[in-house]
Amino acid sequence: MAGGVRFIILNGDDVFGAQLRGTLLKFDGVRIAAEVDQPAMLAQIVHQVSAEILLMNLDPDPRLVLNLAADLISSHPALSVFATSASTDGQIVIEAMRKGVKEFLPKPLDPQTLWEAIERVAQRRTEEAPQGKLITILSGCGGQGSTMLATNLAVELADVTQGRVALVDLDYRFGQVATFLDIEPTYTLADLCNTVEHVEQSVIEKALVKHETGVRVLARPSHLAQAESLTAAHCVGVLSTLVQFNDYVLLDGPTRFDVGAQSVLDLADINLILVQLLVPSVRNTVRILDGMRDAGYNMERLRLICNRVGKESSHLSVEDVTSTLNLEALVTLPDDWGTVGGGVNLGVPLKTYSPKSRVRLAIRELAEKLTAPPPARNEEEQQAQRKGLMSRIFAER
Repeated sequence: MAGGVRFIILNGDDVFGAQLRGTLLKFDGVRIAAEVDQPAMLAQIVHQVSAEILLMNLDPDPRLVLNLAADLISSHPALSVFATSASTDGQIVIEAMRKGVKEFLPKPLDPQTLWEAIERVAQRRTEEAPQGKLITILSGCGGQGSTMLATNLAVELADVTQGRVALVDLDYRFGQVATFLDIEPTYTLADLCNTVEHVEQSVIEKALVKHETGVRVLARPSHLAQAESLTAAHCVGVLSTLVQFNDYVLLDGPTRFDVGAQSVLDLADINLILVQLLVPSVRNTVRILDGMRDAGYNMERLRLICNRVGKESSHLSVEDVTSTLNLEALVTLPDDWGTVGGGVNLGVPLKTYSPKSRVRLAIRELAEKLTAPPPARNEEEQQAQRKGLMSRIFAER
């Protein structure tokens, strides 16, 4: 799907929400920019978050929701509005169309019909500039090395691609991204997320601190009091704007798998989950994976990274961990705390501090794998892949 399509979802039904997320996130190029469960909050979110499609669950009160849709459609003509309902009342469908709803999708949702509707929206925006990729770094518990990986991976991505790379610190209380790169931010994430208004690119550009490697950093709030009122959900507007003018947006976090983090994970193209060869780390990672599956996340967007791997790192092996998690490790990072610690204490990325170290070369390998183009497919293979995707979705209904 050219350019990708972002959704805002209005839905107050948790069961339907998990089913919908599970279907949408299996479609290539589809991301969920925001989910709203209160109709009164919808106008604010639509104004704050960039998206191409608004999908509204009309139940249990279709006419109430349709009245909201009419106002939003008139004020946001570029937004395609889809509606879904279990109601078979033809008058509801007619009223939805009169108010400007582009697609009415009866429940239970038919994946093929939904896919075709999304494709029609995508076709209308193929001339637009492509969106950047959003990559999150999650870990099962603290001290796993997520900030080390985030900062160094951002540096390697900037070098490999020679493109624009932004790095955002989502550890609102104790994040150390700025420290790891020895920079002093003037503005922070809190300055951009303290308003419900859509954040313009020019405002975000001023808040980003450019490191000598070319990476642009958005640091965590300066004061703990600011962090207490900030959640991952508040950052979605900023992140959705960042991906419009960066090739890669890398997030150190979310630091917890909770309701607030759901908004960020929905928006991401790739979720890197970092685990050490330690029982607590593996157990917490199992809990995260179970939670993601229950919430309907596309597990194909998940990549496993094993950190601090070495002969004396623990009694667990990489094979033990991958077997337990039922995931293959995309890369393994060697246990080289002497080198890593030296770079951290000086605020210097490994590319500069120790360019030939094994840990730096492993992170470089990760950057190359993340940026490698997918293997070319002929038309027959593309058709088979599309049919296979739809078959899997139908099989899960």
